[in-house]
Amino acid sequence: MDASAVLLGGIFMLAAGAVGAQTDAAKTQEARPTEVSASTFSTDLVQLYREARLEDPQILASHARAQAGQEHQSEAFGALLPQLSFNAGTNRIHQESDLVQRSFDSESYGLVLRQYLYNKAAWENYQKFKSLAKQSESQALDTQAEATVELAQRYFTALAAEDELELVKAERLTTQRSLDRVNALYEKQMALVTDQLDLKARVDLLAAQELDARNQASLSREALAEIVGRPVKEKLNRIRDDVKLQVTAQSLESWVRDGIALNPALKANESGVEAAGAALRSGKGGHYPTLSLNLSAQQTNEGYNNSLAPRTDSYVAGIGLQVPLYSGGSTSARVRGLYQDQVVAEQELEAIRRRVVKEITNAYLTANSNGEKIGANRLALDSAQLSRVAAEKALSYGMVNSVDVLASVRNEFRARRDLLKTQYEFLSNVLTLNRWAGKPPAQSIESVNAWLSPTGARQAVLAP
Repeated sequence: MDASAVLLGGIFMLAAGAVGAQTDAAKTQEARPTEVSASTFSTDLVQLYREARLEDPQILASHARAQAGQEHQSEAFGALLPQLSFNAGTNRIHQESDLVQRSFDSESYGLVLRQYLYNKAAWENYQKFKSLAKQSESQALDTQAEATVELAQRYFTALAAEDELELVKAERLTTQRSLDRVNALYEKQMALVTDQLDLKARVDLLAAQELDARNQASLSREALAEIVGRPVKEKLNRIRDDVKLQVTAQSLESWVRDGIALNPALKANESGVEAAGAALRSGKGGHYPTLSLNLSAQQTNEGYNNSLAPRTDSYVAGIGLQVPLYSGGSTSARVRGLYQDQVVAEQELEAIRRRVVKEITNAYLTANSNGEKIGANRLALDSAQLSRVAAEKALSYGMVNSVDVLASVRNEFRARRDLLKTQYEFLSNVLTLNRWAGKPPAQSIESVNAWLSPTGARQAVLAP
């Protein structure tokens, strides 16, 4: 056989073996399961809100307080209902006299029913706890609304921290590219050593800032985990770049009216004023008489002076009247103190009413300002980006120095930071506005969550 034919056959055999090996490797790769981690998935505000409602200690404690308020109301109401008691007793009695000496057992059974026909203090006490139960329910709603805003603010803080990390990375890479150009020009003796040193110093500083930004990103995730009750490893949904961020067309006066009518903190203080008024009336009830109906039944074989008697059944029905005459002035002093408590509750109500108006006004005006500022920030970012590109090209031709390039890069990334910061401030102010206007937390979260998406504006804003 010709040597060339042998060589050619060997090459064909090697090629066939290689193809077979590649095929086997491909099959092995297909059979190998894909590894999936928590960071592969993304989460949004709605998902974290649902988890926080079940895990946030503040929300759970507020719900427990509301439930306790309902039970205290039932306890106070129980004092107005019939009071039934049963008593039983047995005694061993030994008697001695000049005529007889004997020992015997006595037994007695009694059933007593008492029903107040008029008791102003007990009735007003029930009204007080009824108002306190309403107050605890409103406080639970207010706590949930406040916790929702706090969750969203920590969510946006985490996004901002991760944005800062990406911005520092991008600024470092951008500055590094300028440094590489200057290094190339310096080797050709077309750049100054001061330009090289300035850019190198900036790159080193950004590398140090990147470490700090990475730590802040981790800390912001831990702040989220504190509320949710688990480590938050998923990617966070970001602000969409295809929607316009703006407050609804509802006027400020309409927002204020909603807040006065619906704000749970304001409702809680209104119930507090009602409870204070009921407590004052209950205190004054200490000067009023009480009237009660008493029914009793008794069975015993013990007579007068512990003597043995035939078993007797007794049934008694009566009306009891109790009139307070003098208690050393304690009742009047208590009434004066309760009156001052009512004044405190009224002033606290007025303070929270004024705060509702202030918070709604501040959030409304600031959110509108943020919405207008976002457009201006986008224009500023476009201009700063064009300026940076022009400065980098001018540096290549020796028309500007490194200081000009560094200034243009800093201006661009300052504009990027300002845009992201304004967007997060807008969303936070919208949630704050809804919180003080008394909007349901779930509705507020869903409305803001509609502006978020798994990708969002990160690439558009962060990419140099």
